[in-house]
Amino acid sequence: METLNKILQRARKRAQEKGLPYAGALTPAEAHEVLKQVSSAKLVDVRSRAELELVGRIPEAIHIEWAFYPGWTPNPDFLNHLNMQVDKEALVMFICRTGGRSNNAAAAASSEGYTEAYNVLEGFEGEAEPASKQRGGINGWKAARLPWTHG
Repeated sequence: METLNKILQRARKRAQEKGLPYAGALTPAEAHEVLKQVSSAKLVDVRSRAELELVGRIPEAIHIEWAFYPGWTPNPDFLNHLNMQVDKEALVMFICRTGGRSNNAAAAASSEGYTEAYNVLEGFEGEAEPASKQRGGINGWKAARLPWTHG
């Protein structure tokens, strides 16, 4: 088991190298390890309800949609919902399908005063296979064989 300090140092270094506006960027395995080591840490899944139902969910994750399916309309109450469910002092990690929406959510949280906001790189499903265009086999939470359940 790797120490929390080493995991977070690496995540912070990634964010600094990429000029990201939040505390750090974690791999799915690192995010899972943080959840195991820090009982107060929160994982916020920002995927749509449809994605959760069709693709799967992460046990214990808080769900706050970043945008609504099918039109991908931004959720104007995202930060209000986050503020109601997650303390600004908490270590909070954001995950989506591939890491894009969660990047935006981590940036928004950081601008709202969440000092320990992290993005989970690769997301739940990760990159698509070039030939089949299917996700979940190359990288991401599912490919790392981390805990998840069907919708």
